[in-house]
This record gives sequence, structure tokens and C-alpha cells, in this order.
Amino acid sequence: MDHRNLALVQGLGHTRATLRRWNAAPGRVVGVWALGALVVAIALLYLVWAVSHRATPDTRPLLLPGVNEPATMLAAVQVLGRNSLVLALHAFACVAGYIAGSQLPEELDRHRGLSRRIHAAAGPLAIAFVATATLFSLATQAYVLGSDAATLGAQLHIGQATLILTLLPHALPELVALFLPLAAWLVASRRRRFDELLAATVATTAIAVPVLVVAAAVEVWVWPQLLRAASPLG
Repeated sequence: MDHRNLALVQGLGHTRATLRRWNAAPGRVVGVWALGALVVAIALLYLVWAVSHRATPDTRPLLLPGVNEPATMLAAVQVLGRNSLVLALHAFACVAGYIAGSQLPEELDRHRGLSRRIHAAAGPLAIAFVATATLFSLATQAYVLGSDAATLGAQLHIGQATLILTLLPHALPELVALFLPLAAWLVASRRRRFDELLAATVATTAIAVPVLVVAAAVEVWVWPQLLRAASPLG
């Protein structure tokens, strides 16, 4: 197989052109993504707050760097590693959207009969699968984080609303960064510009990574201080 027929290789030229076009007015492009990611982040934080009121706190103490575990560089790397996996999942969703929405339709002319019908159905099915997997991921995160919030609130005797407020300095930028690829995916899908998703993957990942590094540092070394200030246990 000729490597030039690969979907990602075919999109390199258009990706470079798209990145150059966006670079001429980056604020407008990134602003739309950031606004969409912010809406999703706020929605997730609300769900975490709602779940934390209904979840039963775990009787086992929740180990937290800076609170009942050492706040070390290794702890920050572990936080960054977990967030990097989520970012990779969202970035791959962008790539899958590019292939399903842009490349598969162009393959139709090369196929006939059953093969053509399969390729025609594959794009919409792939997009539906990515959307379903993303919603499942968000629901799972809301449940897990909400359960942890219930446990941590009971452990430190902090109200759920106060606990969410202490989270905001690192959680809000962290979540916005993580959801940037999904916001770009939604914008491109609404505009039917799936051919831009490869460029969006590159751009959103490049923006998200340094934000996640700073957020991990704040979570490990600053958030514990906020928790102590909010907790009657000190």
C-alpha cells in the first residue's frame, strides 16, 4: 500500500494550511474552543457537586498529596500522567472525527456495491460511536469525582460547595484544557468542517499540555493549603 494513500498523510498539506490560517487570528479560533470547553467544564463540575450530595462517603481515608501524603514531584507527575491519558483520549476522538467525517466520504468513489455501502455508513457510525464514548467518559468522570468529593468532604468536614470552590483554581483550567479537543470537535461537526480536525488536534494539544503541567503543580502544592484553610480540622 502506498503510504500517500493513508488518511493522516493525505491530510498533512491541508493541516499545515489550516494552522497557518488560524495563526493569522488565533484569538478568535481558540476563543470559540475555550468557550465551548468552559461550558462543558462547568457542567461537569456541577454534576460532580450533585453526585457528591448523593454519594455515600467511603469509610476509608482518601489519600491526597499534601494532606495525608507527601507533596512530591512524583505526585505531580502522577497527576499529570492521569490527565495526559484523558487528553490523549479526547485528541484521538478528534482524529477519529477527521477520518470519519473527511476521509471516509472521499473513499466512496473508489468502491462499489456492498463495499461502498459499508464505507457510506462507516462515517456516521464512527462519529456516533465517538460521541457515545465521550458521553460515557464524562458520566464516569462525574460519578468517580463526585464520589471522591463526598469522601473528601466527610473526611475533612468541608461542605460540598466549599470543596468545589477550593477545586476551582486548578480544576477549572485543567478541565478546560482537557475539553479543548472535544470543543473543537463539536465546532467542526456543527460547521461540517471535519477536514480541520487534524489541525485542531495539533493546536488544542499544544495549548493543553502546558496548562495541565501548571494545573498539576497547583493541585499538589496549592490545593492542600486551600483545603486546610477551609477545614475546621486545620
